[in-house]
Amino acid sequence: MWTRQTRGRMAAIERKTKRYPTDLTDEEWGRLAPLLPKPAKRGRKLSVDLREILNAIRYMTRSGGGWRMLPKDFPPWQTVYWWFRRFVRQMLFRTIHDIALMMDRERVGREASPSAGVVDSQTVKAPAPGAKRGYDAAKKTVGRKRHIVVDTDGRLLMVNLTAADLSDSAGAQIILDAIRKRWPWIKHLFADGAYDRIQLMDKAAFRDFVIEVVRRIDGDPGFKLLPRRWVVERTFGWLTRWRRLVRDYEQRIDVSEAMIHVAMGSLLLRRISH
Repeated sequence: MWTRQTRGRMAAIERKTKRYPTDLTDEEWGRLAPLLPKPAKRGRKLSVDLREILNAIRYMTRSGGGWRMLPKDFPPWQTVYWWFRRFVRQMLFRTIHDIALMMDRERVGREASPSAGVVDSQTVKAPAPGAKRGYDAAKKTVGRKRHIVVDTDGRLLMVNLTAADLSDSAGAQIILDAIRKRWPWIKHLFADGAYDRIQLMDKAAFRDFVIEVVRRIDGDPGFKLLPRRWVVERTFGWLTRWRRLVRDYEQRIDVSEAMIHVAMGSLLLRRISH
């Protein structure tokens, strides 16, 4: 929640960066640097500052600009893009995000690995030609669907990107196959009525999950906060603050997923560092 104290804290962070609000502060860089690939002992020496590479990637994700529109005080866009693709292949952004997530959970007195989560989906337009996309009849949108699981405080645990014509329950079944390997202690998932499907419930029981459906109260007029359901909507709000994620501009699924981890990892890194 934005308060007078948090506004003052963000202003102090912006003064530390001295250039763009998305630049890494010294505290953030100190936590991040040990996770970056070490320079090779042989061959050509590293001639680029990896801190500036990460600053450029964060700037582009937050501002929504293209690679060729990076400001001149960053390295050349070809260099930034080459390192970005290398980091994607190494799953560096996901690693940074997961480590920052566990540190943030421990910071507030929780166990590093969560035991419960909230599942939901979001359909976004994907105008890129040649991109994998579909038509979501419920939202009347051509694009992709983001199936996500967050912990009970809204931190992103898992994201799965599919064409928008895939149903919520089918996307959740894919998540059930993968989330146990990444977060082995998760047992309980909260969901809305779209996930109350027999095939999904049978698969959840087979994999030792409990899916609790939190239903909307149609007879109660006005806006109501549903227990355990509002946190995932807040996470979608955090995502769309990064303009590159308002739509899905990427042709490749792995690149789009990396952009999401860049955004959420940056939020967590700033939170635990300041």
